[in-house]
Amino acid sequence: MTRTRAALHPERATLDKAAGENFPVAPFFLPRAWRLDLMAVYGFARLVDDIGDGDLAPGGADARLLGVSPEEASDRLVLLDAFEADLRRVFDGTPRHPLLRRLQPTARRRALTPEPFLGLIAANRQDQLVSRYETYDDLLAYCELSANPVGRLVLAVTGTSTPERIRRSDAICTALQIVEHLQDVKEDLGRDRVYLPAEDMKRFHVQETDLATPTAGASVRALVAYEAERARELLNEGAPLVGSVHGRLKLLLAGFVAGGRAAIGAIAAAEYDVLPGPPKPGKVQLLREVGVTLRGEG
Repeated sequence: MTRTRAALHPERATLDKAAGENFPVAPFFLPRAWRLDLMAVYGFARLVDDIGDGDLAPGGADARLLGVSPEEASDRLVLLDAFEADLRRVFDGTPRHPLLRRLQPTARRRALTPEPFLGLIAANRQDQLVSRYETYDDLLAYCELSANPVGRLVLAVTGTSTPERIRRSDAICTALQIVEHLQDVKEDLGRDRVYLPAEDMKRFHVQETDLATPTAGASVRALVAYEAERARELLNEGAPLVGSVHGRLKLLLAGFVAGGRAAIGAIAAAEYDVLPGPPKPGKVQLLREVGVTLRGEG
């Protein structure tokens, strides 16, 4: 889509980003009703991240739709506040933004609540105010807002939520967020964000300047390996979620777990040097991990 078309059609520009995500958003094998509702949820999640990262379509259409003046259209906190106000209209009014109007029938049909959506907004608001995390527990608290609501929404859309499944889903989503942070160390640093816990950086004698080099030294690699193992343990903790469901949902959730495991495998294959660019798994590795996950191995 050209910049002009993206400015004129921000809804389409946002939804088109689904093709570039690390994990399939609404794969073809799911029932059509699920695909439509998952895409509606994706539209919300993608747009709130784009607001938080300053990656909105050019032209200011999203800001205008949210009622934000041109003078404040570059203020991410103002945009997030306006987006939250429009989200609340999903549940008790008529939203202004077309992506939230798309979400409204999904929210009603699936009896969704505002809380997971508010969590994603809070995570992006936190990104404007907090750029470093002192401890691993601090990072987990951030993932509770930035990642776990997505898995909870998938369970809600598919009508499969239980307390145990939510617990397993949270472990998987937190792991996937940590893996993404490991893949994007250099990109995040360019945004003046570091998601490697400061206490772990000190433990491995890593300075922020070490993250800005073309390739990683031994200390950075050891730190990345340590965090990758934590993510692997979380994936293993969450993996029984796959066996607790059936049919096409089982395949979707296996894909999430397998995607995380394959990404960790790619990081390991790069000898934990994530600085030249995000290590990405190949399709063969991903399919192998899907098979392992479906068999309940590993």
